Amino acid sequence: MGGRWSNMDPSEVDVPEINTLLERDPYLKPYEHEIRKRYALFKDYVEKIETGDRTLDKFSRSYKIFGIHINEDNSITAREWAPGAQELFLTGDFNNWNKTANSYKKLDFGKWELHLPPNADGTCPIKHLSEVKIIIKDHNNGLLERLSPWATYVTQNRSESVTYKQRLWYPLPENVYKFKYLKPKKPESLRIYECHVGIATQELKIGTYLEFAKEIIPRIVKQGYNTIQLMAIMEHAYYASFGYQVTSFYAASSRYGTPEELKYLIDAAHQHGLYVLLDIVHSHASKNTLDGLNMFDGTDACFFHTGNRGQHPLWDSRLFNYGEYEVLRFLLSNLRWYIEEYNFDGFRFDGVTSMLYHSRGFGQGFSGHYEEYYGLNVDVEGVVYLMLANHMLHYLYPEIITIAEDVSGMPGVCRPISEGGLGFDYRLAMAIPDKWIKLLKEVKDEDWKVGDICWTLMNRRWMEKTVAYSESHDQALVGDKTIAFWLMDKEMYTHMSTLSEPNPIISRGIALHNLIMLITHALGGEAYLNFMGNEFGHPEWLDFPRAGNLDSYHYARRQWNLVDDELLKYKFMNNWDRAVNTLEEKYGWLHAQPAYVSWKHEEDKVIVFDRADLIFVFNFHPVKSFADYTIGVKTAGTYKILLCSDDKDFGGESRVDTNVQHFTKPEPYSDYSNNMMIYIPCRTAIIYIRET
Repeated sequence: MGGRWSNMDPSEVDVPEINTLLERDPYLKPYEHEIRKRYALFKDYVEKIETGDRTLDKFSRSYKIFGIHINEDNSITAREWAPGAQELFLTGDFNNWNKTANSYKKLDFGKWELHLPPNADGTCPIKHLSEVKIIIKDHNNGLLERLSPWATYVTQNRSESVTYKQRLWYPLPENVYKFKYLKPKKPESLRIYECHVGIATQELKIGTYLEFAKEIIPRIVKQGYNTIQLMAIMEHAYYASFGYQVTSFYAASSRYGTPEELKYLIDAAHQHGLYVLLDIVHSHASKNTLDGLNMFDGTDACFFHTGNRGQHPLWDSRLFNYGEYEVLRFLLSNLRWYIEEYNFDGFRFDGVTSMLYHSRGFGQGFSGHYEEYYGLNVDVEGVVYLMLANHMLHYLYPEIITIAEDVSGMPGVCRPISEGGLGFDYRLAMAIPDKWIKLLKEVKDEDWKVGDICWTLMNRRWMEKTVAYSESHDQALVGDKTIAFWLMDKEMYTHMSTLSEPNPIISRGIALHNLIMLITHALGGEAYLNFMGNEFGHPEWLDFPRAGNLDSYHYARRQWNLVDDELLKYKFMNNWDRAVNTLEEKYGWLHAQPAYVSWKHEEDKVIVFDRADLIFVFNFHPVKSFADYTIGVKTAGTYKILLCSDDKDFGGESRVDTNVQHFTKPEPYSDYSNNMMIYIPCRTAIIYIRET
């Protein structure tokens, strides 16, 4: 693979097709100079890397060189970058914790190297699972204990200390997991199941990689999802941070099991045809010093900006210096590590807005004015890092998918780098869940504006793909509520039995839950995301064990028994979710052209749109049902119902005869030359297809 890069002249990196971007959006013309400047800086970085390390391929495989490695002759080679250190030492079980017995040799550019020969009997001087530490002698002659930034396995014994210990992970060859299954092809339609291994169990504990592989993956496949997004995999000291305070970037979290067991999980996903995304956190890092990157070489700098620029005040974390050559080595190699070592298929980049702006996106309301995206607030080094990451990933791995978590709406985030874009495949449609929560919290059903709903779902940049979702892990966290909980709240504790009398709050909740899911799925983007458990209206919030709840796991789990119980109504929302995903797999509306909304009626609360040769009809009215309701039809013919949310299987009242055929009339209606009459009950969604 390296040869693909080694013959590449930096000056021959794709010629920017920026004119294409400007023609598509003429409002970008005043910012052409800034767009071209970003591209020129990107080329400069590529050239610098090619000059310094010959190829980007070699540069981004630096995990093979840095850190602690066992050679074929059982000797040890260790390398680190610590420009602010006066001396470096390696200590551990192997030398009885003598802090200064084994010193590194100082190299150029702040690098250090240590070589340990094999033992006299030919065995390795550091055994598998041995604990090691790096000792940094700072310029005050202090000896600081640190973990290698390149550590691949760290463990935490909470009974002794919350601080992680680095352990050498070099199992015997027969104990190294060997992948058995090919990676799936990149899906045309992404249906993403966002999940957290630790909370995937029903028991009051932290779930494991093996449990997830055996018990959860079959559920995901049955539910019709084709992609999983694994969260909180990169090691983090504080479980309740949801994985967003990363301490060891190369270590898969040992909370859930060993590195080999994570490989088993990913292989099991591939066996079932699931594409696997990693939630990658390159936007910031934990402030921990004993087991994190902070102050690694004894200075405020090293991997991060110094002073205020290197501090994230709201997240209480450190911010990377993306302009530093060795930081680029560390982060780009980190991406390669998770693909090459663990077989991940793609990445969801967390906190992209923080990387794009000096304000880190906080205290700044993005109005959509282009000056916000090309002014002095833009952190160009962060922009160029993301261009480099996407350039490298898409060149080396054509089947990869990258997703940006960006709330700002910066133009070109999901356009090719050759156009002056950032090169992501998708961005999260973060305004959609905010709209649903606002409606549920603040607006009565009869006052919902269907035009406003459509605007929020369709307000995305042309030819920049988005991942639509009505709720993710953010909405499930304690302090907020899931959509199901906003809709039904305490009634879920007493009226979810199918044997109990119908309850108006529960009936309304299930109906609206299903409608919100479908309209978001079909109208909101080019991919769909659901957080684990929300497909069946998981009750209550998500709260990790912490001092504030007496270290309870009660809310840090998924209650699968609720959806598995045939006598409970959770199954209705689950059935609907599965039916919608199954239909999308067959008809592919997510990778079809965006929908055309042919009808929005505020008084009736009715929305009609077409996508992928299907007609979607929604009636959000709380009480009004409409017989012989006229809708416009693009293509004449006979239509049948594919799916109706009012069916009993979905918690409905079976008011619609789904076997009835509908015939069009050659009479114009709502921009179309044909129309047909339908029955659409209140709080109901129906999908129609033309019979052939």
